[in-house]
Amino acid sequence: MKKSDFVKIIIVCVSVSAAACVGTAFINPVCSLICLLLSAVIISLFCIWKKRQMDYLKELNRYLSLVCSGDFSLNVSDNTEGELSILKNNIYKVVIKLKTTNEELKKEKLFLVDSLADITHQLKTPLTSITVMTDLLEAEENSEKRAEFIDIIKTQVDKMNWLTATLLKLSKLDADTVEFNKTELSSVEIVNDCLSPFLLSLELKEIEIEKPVKAFNFTGDKNWTEEALKNIIKNCIEHSQSGGRLTVSATDTNIYSEFKISDTGCGIEKEDLPHIFDRFYHGKNSSSDSVGIGLALSKEILSKQNASVTVESEVGKGSTFTVKFYKSII
Repeated sequence: MKKSDFVKIIIVCVSVSAAACVGTAFINPVCSLICLLLSAVIISLFCIWKKRQMDYLKELNRYLSLVCSGDFSLNVSDNTEGELSILKNNIYKVVIKLKTTNEELKKEKLFLVDSLADITHQLKTPLTSITVMTDLLEAEENSEKRAEFIDIIKTQVDKMNWLTATLLKLSKLDADTVEFNKTELSSVEIVNDCLSPFLLSLELKEIEIEKPVKAFNFTGDKNWTEEALKNIIKNCIEHSQSGGRLTVSATDTNIYSEFKISDTGCGIEKEDLPHIFDRFYHGKNSSSDSVGIGLALSKEILSKQNASVTVESEVGKGSTFTVKFYKSII
């Protein structure tokens, strides 16, 4: 309400009260006096109530000014019942929500900057190698050396293709544009399909395979599930020495279907364990060729399917990854 409108209301109230007092004076002077006193009390109470309301609005305006200046503190204990108090609390909730959103946007922006820096770094290494090999290939006349350089270039190109493909999958998962085609999957079939691409690598490194897999069916997307498990298996193989052992087991309970992937490799340092599923994270025992997004992709895929992945590890003794597909949301 504007100040001019408030003055108009007071003038109208006073005029009506004066008219009432004059009118009752002809009837009974006492009634006129009572009418005058009641009018004065009512007008005074209205003025006091209006002043308090205006003071409260000024306080809200002052609070909003403090918020704009970066001060988000609010003493909720001084609030009383009433519509203005509810308004103050709602304003506070909106401000906190905006503050949280702003902080999240800042974190996402920093994460994007860091991710772009990591991606640039990961692409720079194979690109540099390809450039060097190309220059050497042009000047090299020895056919064996040329074949060696071509193999190196192919390896680096494959690495770049895998990196870009994985980043594309992660971006789709982040944007929630992936539609999971959940069907009944066989534990035995999934384990065999996941191990199949690595059989040659396991043979070359003389790594023994153990598969204590219980036959059961569980619900999941076949392609994405295999993608997640393959990345974990690949990580275990990369960190295993020749003559080691890779164990892939599967069990089923009333609550979840569980897959365990264990190796007897170098293990993971204790300080690296909390970050092993972070994107582009490189632990102390990471290989020089490691990009640091395979395990992050696995975790993202599994979380989208109501599944979880955890890891236990001891340096020098190996690591065990546990994947659980829950049968109901917990």
